[in-house]
Amino acid sequence: MTLKDEALSLQAEVAAYAVAGAADLEAFRLAYISKNGKLSLLFEQFKNVPKEDKKEFGQILNAVKQAAEDKFRLHKEKIEAQAEAQAGAAIDVSLPADLGMKGSLHPLTQTKDEIIRIFQRIGFNLSEGAEIETDWHNFSALNFAPNHPARDMQDTFFVEKDPDMLLRTHTSSVQIRVMESQKPPIRTLSVGRVFRNETISARAHCMFHQIEGLYIDKNVSFADLKETLLYFAKEFFGTQTKIRLRPSYFPFTEPSAEVDVSCNICNQKGCNVCKYTGWLEVLGCGMVHPNVLRNCGIDPEVYSGFAFGMGIERITMMRYTIKDLRLYFENDMRFLKQF
Repeated sequence: MTLKDEALSLQAEVAAYAVAGAADLEAFRLAYISKNGKLSLLFEQFKNVPKEDKKEFGQILNAVKQAAEDKFRLHKEKIEAQAEAQAGAAIDVSLPADLGMKGSLHPLTQTKDEIIRIFQRIGFNLSEGAEIETDWHNFSALNFAPNHPARDMQDTFFVEKDPDMLLRTHTSSVQIRVMESQKPPIRTLSVGRVFRNETISARAHCMFHQIEGLYIDKNVSFADLKETLLYFAKEFFGTQTKIRLRPSYFPFTEPSAEVDVSCNICNQKGCNVCKYTGWLEVLGCGMVHPNVLRNCGIDPEVYSGFAFGMGIERITMMRYTIKDLRLYFENDMRFLKQF
């Protein structure tokens, strides 16, 4: 049998080959169009064909190759379409979709966002600043005395190569920068992480989050501060919430106060959360000290203002009755899934 006869015979085989399924199609591919298939063997013999017969033989080979590849492609598409149809038939589209596990915001983020929304409704805007600050913006401009305990290494993380730089201990440093760069009236919230050199425990951490508010304008009074905080307490803890203010001391406010809210767990009857007092301490506040205004280029004879600050971790602990502050930072899914 000549090579031409072999090519014609192969063409007849390809045309007659029956493909009933995926197994037959794979057998067809291996037999005819794979690297070691019959077509490849015939193409290797092309060099032995006399010169005058090469054109005719080449046309036959190309025709056989095209027929084999077309047959393989058509059957492959048909088999894949059948498989997809069968898979689709097995799906009950009336069943609820399985959306898998969905993520959610961290409880600290949820609390922070809600506090921001509450104060934005009464005109407070949002200000952010650097976590590495200068001594001036973190202490001196806020009326801290040169020998104040907060300046000690035991309380503050200082940058080793530059003793004038430190990790901010409160977001009040952002308020100083706002007062330096803006003219009153000023109504702003400063939000972010702060750092203090404290031993980590269930009630304390070396890193936590604060929200501090500042309002500077003409004729701002302590009564304005009280009403602002009462509005926040009722919006955040519930309309039945009461507040009380106790005298306190902060270098940057005068007069200063600690703010308590009525315990919403026991309705002021006394429980272990409020230590049977009926009150929960939530934040510190006061009228901005005249020295702070002067340090920022604001005339205290013309303008006055109030400031307040709260720890987001503490507010979240009160809201969800969380007893260990370390849970916020451990990424334990058993804890986070509850939110």
